[in-house]
Amino acid sequence: MTQNNCVVKIKKLTPDAHTPHYAHFGDSGADLFATEDATLQPMERKAIGTGLTAEIPAGYELQVRPKSGLALKSGLTVLNTPGTIDFGYRGEIKVILINLSNETYCVEKGQKIAQLVVAPVAYAEFEEVAELSDTTRGEGGFGSTGLKK
Repeated sequence: MTQNNCVVKIKKLTPDAHTPHYAHFGDSGADLFATEDATLQPMERKAIGTGLTAEIPAGYELQVRPKSGLALKSGLTVLNTPGTIDFGYRGEIKVILINLSNETYCVEKGQKIAQLVVAPVAYAEFEEVAELSDTTRGEGGFGSTGLKK
């Protein structure tokens, strides 16, 4: 297996911040860790700091995505998934978590809270037109194909 590589420069804002890392070779997402304790009540959302800033190469973005284990076991997910970090942003990477469970959840400092995916960005030229070409789908959306085969 080959991997495409680019260099994302990471700066720690606090000494206890963890540089993102991949748990296994070939993983798409690198783990992000909390640098603060936080309590989330049911349906509450908070921005949790990671203590990191990044310099992302032009033509790339960072995407903040949920951890499947947190979502399944605890009902905790990233609210604006995927959260986009543009290459020009130099502020702290924060993770907007929401507790979708019926129980209080306590995030602990040093805990894995999300994953970070590096993704190439395609740039489009947007052209305003009077008409669009027809397709078999047309304007059908929002469940127009049904839920059963």
